[in-house]
Amino acid sequence: MFNQQTINQHIILSNPEYSAQISLNWFDAEYWQQQEKIIGSKKGRATAWFFCHNELTAVLRHYWRGGLVGKVLSDQYVYLSLEKTRVYQEFALMMTLCEMGLKVPKPITAKVTKQGLIYRGDIITQAIEGAQSLLDVLKQRALTADELTKVGNTIAQFHNLGVYHADLNINNILFDNTGAVYIIDFDRGEIKEIKGQWQQANISRLLRSFDKELGRNQVMHWQQSDWQQLNTAYQSSLKPKI
Repeated sequence: MFNQQTINQHIILSNPEYSAQISLNWFDAEYWQQQEKIIGSKKGRATAWFFCHNELTAVLRHYWRGGLVGKVLSDQYVYLSLEKTRVYQEFALMMTLCEMGLKVPKPITAKVTKQGLIYRGDIITQAIEGAQSLLDVLKQRALTADELTKVGNTIAQFHNLGVYHADLNINNILFDNTGAVYIIDFDRGEIKEIKGQWQQANISRLLRSFDKELGRNQVMHWQQSDWQQLNTAYQSSLKPKI
């Protein structure tokens, strides 16, 4: 499914399409800055770096811990096995989602750096052309009826295939330059059995994200009727559980 190589304490996972090009330098934002190939950055909990190399435009993201634990351990995780690292699990999941034909960024490569019982990680994915998050759009204008329907249908498509997103929020749902809807950031995501209540919990998390950003931003073109339309599209596209 993907390639794996070890260089000293680093384990590199790579999409076979790009394996021949990748080196450790790829995971160093300063390297791309020195090459004058950084074309942008986006700050969230941490900075994601956008770079352009040959025909590839990609995003480099380092794994950082959140919450109170993150204040102490920062970017350090306990190493049990490669397959149990968040890096491996996200990279493998994204390769699978691409093979399923879902709208996610193409995974390019990832790195696990192991030091004793601790590891740190990085992942590089292909950038989505002309990407704008739901939040980016809502700060400028309201979503159209067609866009709301597309978002609801896309989430249902993922849920119908058992794809669980651990942090479904309006920053992780994007439109590309053609208006197609993508979902990004599958850290701690997984493919689950299509039963139980996780789909509803996932969509409820998204609603809380709209409410949170509405309270945080002075200008946000969003109202309850928009959610009703998005949720109606989602529910109508969701397959009944067997």
